Amino acid sequence: MLLLLLLAPLLLAAAGSLMIPSNLDSGICPLGQFPCGNLSVCLPQLLHCNGHKDCTNGADEENCVDNFGWPKLFDTIQSARSNRLTHEEKTQQCLLDVFPEQCECLRRTVNCTGRDLQSVPLVSPNVTALDLQNNRIGTLPDGAFLLHRTLEKLLLQNNALRSLSCLSFSGLAALKMLFLSHNRITTLKAGVFKDLLSLEWLILDNNDVSQIAPGSFSGLESLYFLYLLNNSISELPQNCICTEMPRLNWLDLEGNEMHTIRGLVFQECVTVLILRRNNIRAIEDGAFSQMNKLVDLDLSVNQILELPPSLFTEQQNLQQLNISFNPLNQIAKNQFDFLTNLQSLIMEDVEIPNIHNRMFANLANLSHIYFKKFQYCSHAPHVRSCKPNSDGISSFENLLANILLRVFVWVMACVTCFGNLFVICLRSFIVTENCQHTMSIKSLCCADCLMGFYLFCLGAFDIKFQGEYNRHAQAWMESWECKLVGSMAMLSSEVSVMLLTYMTLEKFLCIVFPFSHFQAGRGQTLCTLSAIWGLGVFIAVIPFFSYDTFGNFYGRNGVCFPLQSDSTEESGARVYSVSIFLGLNLLAFVTIVFSYSSMFNSIHNTGAKTAERSVLSREVAIAKRFFFIVFTDALCWIPIFLLKAVSLTEAEIPGTITSWVVIFILPINSALNPILYTITTSSFQERLKQCLQRKRHQLHESRTSFTLVSINTNTA
Repeated sequence: MLLLLLLAPLLLAAAGSLMIPSNLDSGICPLGQFPCGNLSVCLPQLLHCNGHKDCTNGADEENCVDNFGWPKLFDTIQSARSNRLTHEEKTQQCLLDVFPEQCECLRRTVNCTGRDLQSVPLVSPNVTALDLQNNRIGTLPDGAFLLHRTLEKLLLQNNALRSLSCLSFSGLAALKMLFLSHNRITTLKAGVFKDLLSLEWLILDNNDVSQIAPGSFSGLESLYFLYLLNNSISELPQNCICTEMPRLNWLDLEGNEMHTIRGLVFQECVTVLILRRNNIRAIEDGAFSQMNKLVDLDLSVNQILELPPSLFTEQQNLQQLNISFNPLNQIAKNQFDFLTNLQSLIMEDVEIPNIHNRMFANLANLSHIYFKKFQYCSHAPHVRSCKPNSDGISSFENLLANILLRVFVWVMACVTCFGNLFVICLRSFIVTENCQHTMSIKSLCCADCLMGFYLFCLGAFDIKFQGEYNRHAQAWMESWECKLVGSMAMLSSEVSVMLLTYMTLEKFLCIVFPFSHFQAGRGQTLCTLSAIWGLGVFIAVIPFFSYDTFGNFYGRNGVCFPLQSDSTEESGARVYSVSIFLGLNLLAFVTIVFSYSSMFNSIHNTGAKTAERSVLSREVAIAKRFFFIVFTDALCWIPIFLLKAVSLTEAEIPGTITSWVVIFILPINSALNPILYTITTSSFQERLKQCLQRKRHQLHESRTSFTLVSINTNTA
């Protein structure tokens, strides 16, 4: 930053001669593709600046750094800057007669950093640089620098200065740099800098400046850089900037307390205006109408709700615009039409519900754009570099960004579907005494099958959009297909949770209270299962009742499952999802854990009354079975509970975590339930063995009968 400040006087001259290259290679490549340098090869937008050389000449990875605005000017000046040193600069010895003993002297520079000084020390009049930072200087007496007419650099940061009198800097006509940051200055009085006719850099960051009197900057006719970062400024005096500082280029007001940007405050001399981290809520129409030389404008991290449609009508020279992290309601389609030379547009964390290709169509020179969602990039296909490339779930190319996810979604779908269908078929052919329990198991398998169908749908749409997902991303997430797929997953998840809870409670009553003779009949079981499915359907379709309340509940990401909350989520959707994931599901999980613990305790107490080894081995087997049931439930639900709870704090959760939870963790129960509740149970295994023995016996009898018939026929 210091080197940048030192070079600032040269930047204005370079600004006029800097050529702004066009981003478009008209007629060479189709829309959405860009050439490989001078080769007649075109690559799609997603392959440019992705970290891999896809062009044979590597042109797709060149000019990827966004250095437009002042960084561009800085690079231009730095590359052309001469390193010539005068004879005096090459000399290392001290050229001053008087300087404090505890300080260091090099040529005509005095360094008194951190020497515990409480006042300005006595130094020879021919000093050119005086470094007094990190001391305890509380006041600057009138005329303290009156004899230092050759002083060019004065560093007073990190002291205890509270006020500046109008005569504090008298005599410093040659001063070019004045650093007053990290002090306790609260007010800038009129004429306080009037004698600083050559001053080019004024650094006043991290003070408590709240009042700036008209005329405070009078006399600063050579000032290029004014740095007022992290103060308490709520408003600047009108017409003070270019009137009092006609050569001002860089004005940094980051971290102040400005609420409204009014007209006639910022004028045409300013080239860079930084208003980041204020409390700006409104910008008057025409607030920047006089700033036709503006190159870089930063309005990020404020509370701006709306941008006036004609706000940028006079900013044809603007190269970089940052409006990130503002709660903008919408952006007008013609908002950026006059920014014909804009090369970098930063809109991170800005929701654009009305986004349209028309918004960016006139930005012919735009080469870098930054959005909140990578799906927005489909609306700016003519921009070479668009970020982000992925949300962790999906990417420019594929609905599922990770190749492992793309494979795993099919594996989990096959295991879930075929496992549950296998159990349904077996349960249908094998007759058991407890028909009601079989009905519950079949119902559970049907619910789990829906999760498999959901995964099959994700895999199918991933293949459908392969290589060009970004073109369809927004339409896919707003489509009825996505809503249907998401509601199917919600239905499967909630019906499965309720069925597992019902079956657990039923088993709990039979084991813990064996003499209660609780046994649900066929009619009662049918009614209960019907009620569970009805409630599940109701839960899944609730978000369709009111778009204003729930928004696009199922279309918040590419996998169409509403697990993660963020600041843009509608309040109704947030209450609903919390009620389901941290209410109903958490209650069901606690109930299952408590029930199985009570059942095992009851079995253990009963087994303790006998010393038979068979009872002990049976108890161990039951303990293992109960442990795996509870463990798989915990493996599935606890990560979901944690993810939902963390997302409510609006902490940033990588999309990759969400995708793995939805593709792998969420279907765990659906995939394992057939094994835990059917295939591994001793009763089912015995029934299956009996059925196989009966079939084998029938087959043997059939063969025997066939043999006897054949013998009789041959005899006859």
